[in-house]
Amino acid sequence: MRQAAGPVSTRQIGEVLGLDTGVRGKLEPLRGKLAKLADRGWLHKRPDGKFTTRP
Repeated sequence: MRQAAGPVSTRQIGEVLGLDTGVRGKLEPLRGKLAKLADRGWLHKRPDGKFTTRP
């Protein structure tokens, strides 16, 4: 997240982590983990579904 130039999607994060991004079921657990991090204040979830680091 910190290396990204701007907001990133779950698919982009999955690609960096080496997940099979062609299968939606592989990204859902990652999306859930990112949402938990956003709920805890570690990340910021934008209305368009992309994630950024907290300022």
